[in-house]
Amino acid sequence: MSWSILVVDDSATARSQLRVAFEAKGARVIEAENGREGLWRARAEGVDLIFTDIHMPIMDGLQMIQELRKHPEYATVPIFVLTSDAAGTRAAEGKKAGANAWIIKPISPELLWKAVEKALFGRQSGSHAKSPVVAANAVGNTNK
Repeated sequence: MSWSILVVDDSATARSQLRVAFEAKGARVIEAENGREGLWRARAEGVDLIFTDIHMPIMDGLQMIQELRKHPEYATVPIFVLTSDAAGTRAAEGKKAGANAWIIKPISPELLWKAVEKALFGRQSGSHAKSPVVAANAVGNTNK
């Protein structure tokens, strides 16, 4: 089975790291440099999962999430915020916008892949609003 992941981040390095990790697991990775491009790529390509940063030029990640959630085809697609912004208020904004998870960078590839597996293969039916916004463990802590 082929599945696709959209990675939206203004950092080429961050996009490249995620591309390498996800392609090694067999995913098709689509990249975008900002929220506006991410919105366009998601609608044009049709993706199974989205990772987005928050702080980007042109359109930030929260605005992109809000726009995507307006479209029925993206009502239940998992959207993960992958950010270095650990502020609790921003996580609440992410949940309100429709994010399924708030993942704090840095994160180990193993923990990141566990989140992807759960989202793609262990996903339960229902609205994105029922999914909690959580912070993942940083690199080196793989006790979960």
